[in-house]
Amino acid sequence: MSLVSIVVPVYHNAKSLPELAERLAALAERNRGDAFEFVFVDDGSRDDSFEVLQRLLAEDERVRIVKLSRNFGSTPAIIAGLHAASGDAVAAIAADLQDSPELIHDMLARWREGNKVVLAVRTGRDDPGLTALLSSLFYKLFRRFAIASMPPGGFDFFLVDRQVCNLICSIGETNTYVMGLILWLGFQPLQLPYHRGPRLARYGRSMWNLSRRLKYFIDSFVAFSYFPVRIASVLGLVLSLLGFLYALLVIGLRITEGYQPEGWASLMVVVLVVSGVQLFIMGILGEYLWRTLDVARRRPQFIVERTLGFGAAEREAATAGGRSVKGS
Repeated sequence: MSLVSIVVPVYHNAKSLPELAERLAALAERNRGDAFEFVFVDDGSRDDSFEVLQRLLAEDERVRIVKLSRNFGSTPAIIAGLHAASGDAVAAIAADLQDSPELIHDMLARWREGNKVVLAVRTGRDDPGLTALLSSLFYKLFRRFAIASMPPGGFDFFLVDRQVCNLICSIGETNTYVMGLILWLGFQPLQLPYHRGPRLARYGRSMWNLSRRLKYFIDSFVAFSYFPVRIASVLGLVLSLLGFLYALLVIGLRITEGYQPEGWASLMVVVLVVSGVQLFIMGILGEYLWRTLDVARRRPQFIVERTLGFGAAEREAATAGGRSVKGS
């Protein structure tokens, strides 16, 4: 018998949690040959999510709860769940039910065949037009400039073997991209295609606003691509070359024809363009330097405020990747 852990990051998902718990219980019933644990990570929710999770724990002894001290973001919440999970196989799925928990049955079948990484890959999605467009653009850029093995439709739903789970937890990067880490590790991921459903109105609105998406985008590229720095180098080289050629042209015209370059307007155009590019390059370098500083500080990726449903030994493991608040 294998132990299967299902990690669920939770952030303002009080309305969808009861149905998700029912479907996870049905999944466990369908796979009676395995034992299950459901690891819910409350990522600083300000709604009733934690209270709902406590009710679920009272109803099902397989529920485990990791409550973080504040909102750290989706990736730290997933990694906190991976640290807390004890399973031989560990799956991660969002709490909003856009991804079907029933697909984990097929993912487990592929894992039993010897595949250490199984990805649920989106072939389509019923998200709003702008969200789908931005997501498609992100994955195209990530495939082109970071990790070529990223599926065209991307993935957020996966199952990994215990060995892979341990490797992800041991890396300890801050501001990273867990899906990129999975692909970077290798292990020949098996892809299972599926169509991602819509977010139903009865589950509330998505908390993924523009600022969160922008940070997610930047973190992903900074963690796995040198392309932004290469762009900065190329822009600097091109501008230097153009400036040098323009200087030669002005000097040549001055010597041969007595040309007197016009003053304020042309000078201001050059200064504004060059200054703008310099600030852009400094911003790119700053993103890399800030993340390097963040790693050097050695701050934990997450802070665990409380754990519920774990035994004493499991509780210690659940807080291993972050820091536990005394008394949890």
